[in-house]
Amino acid sequence: MATQTPQRRRRTLRNWKLVMPKHPGLDYLMLRIAIFVLVGIGVVMAFSATMTWSVIEGNTVWAQAFRQTFYVVLGLVAFWLALRTPFSTVKRLTPWFLAFAGILTMLVFVPGIGVGRNEVGSQSWIVLGPIRLQPSEIARIAVAMFGALSLANKRPPRTLSEVRLNNPFVIYILISMVFFGAMIAEGNLGVAMTFAVVVGFTLFFAGINWRVIALAVTGAFVGLIFVFLGGGYRGERFTTFFGAFTGNFTDTRGSAFQSYQGFLSLADGSLTGVGIGQSRAKWFYLPEAKNDFVFAIIGEELGLFGGVLVILMFVILGIFGLRTAMRAQNQFQSLLAATLTATVASQAFYNISYVIGLMPMTGVQLPLISSGGTSTVVTLGAMGLLASVARHEPEAVSYMQSYGRPLFDRVLMIPEPTVAVASARAAAGG
Repeated sequence: MATQTPQRRRRTLRNWKLVMPKHPGLDYLMLRIAIFVLVGIGVVMAFSATMTWSVIEGNTVWAQAFRQTFYVVLGLVAFWLALRTPFSTVKRLTPWFLAFAGILTMLVFVPGIGVGRNEVGSQSWIVLGPIRLQPSEIARIAVAMFGALSLANKRPPRTLSEVRLNNPFVIYILISMVFFGAMIAEGNLGVAMTFAVVVGFTLFFAGINWRVIALAVTGAFVGLIFVFLGGGYRGERFTTFFGAFTGNFTDTRGSAFQSYQGFLSLADGSLTGVGIGQSRAKWFYLPEAKNDFVFAIIGEELGLFGGVLVILMFVILGIFGLRTAMRAQNQFQSLLAATLTATVASQAFYNISYVIGLMPMTGVQLPLISSGGTSTVVTLGAMGLLASVARHEPEAVSYMQSYGRPLFDRVLMIPEPTVAVASARAAAGG
């Protein structure tokens, strides 16, 4: 099966009609709605799910919630800055951002700086005084941005003879393998697997042959089987998954405790929920109620309706993110939008899936909702880039030039978007 050229691939994407209005600025509007609704739910859940742990740590009842709100504010500032930053500047800063992520990833292994193994089983955090960072969250977005920059308008290798060290696809894969190996060395298998998914989506959207992706997925599946057969706490997670999937937990006081308590939380919520702030599971029954299993708290307090709302917002984010990629100005913006959309949507899909028992449990947060400083700020910054691609769609630019910017842009002093010269020439040439 021959690999499509970037130009032909873009024409194919544009010919893929989604059944919805083609109103200029619709993607930009819907992305903002989905992002801000998810962030709002996240802030509410932070106040609800963290109060018990704030008290037991000797702080005020709202200490952790106020801290998470502070990170959300920083994330919204990053979102605003991303909207204001020209894509020429984004391209220029991407290699430096990747280098920054690489340095932080290496610092995790420095004694006295990298911490977390005794807390959550993986040495994946950096502590420098009051600053606490998780480099893997930064690396995931940095590698996605670098992939969009280095693979845009590049033809993937078609034969083994074209696989050379100076090939952009080979360079990208090697850099990704370095980060992936570092995450495995940290002991953070869950984050490493989500990182591998990001790399796979980037290569797929860049036009690499689907057989290569299928081979990699097969290899990952075989690796997971060996992890299961190897026993240990990761093997126990697979055993718990099989029990959750069949509704037959065998060790509800041991390895299956967290998953079982998550199921009880969802069951207590029923259709309409027990009410915001009324969760019983957060009173030290459900571990990681504010992080990995926050969706269980949402299901308990907001019920099935609340859970469906969260899922719907991520579906909207995924649909309109991919629409943005198909209607972007150029290949760089298209690849960037598609990869960032897949990054957040796949992470949300996996988190919700293991909470409801459809996937083995790992330490993957629910983006835009789970409590976490680094994840919140970096993800909101990435969503700002996605929204920026949407507002730079040629139709949206033309509409704003004719009728003015939307109220959101005027209030936040976001300048009028422009069409890149190369994109304008390509559009004029058909």
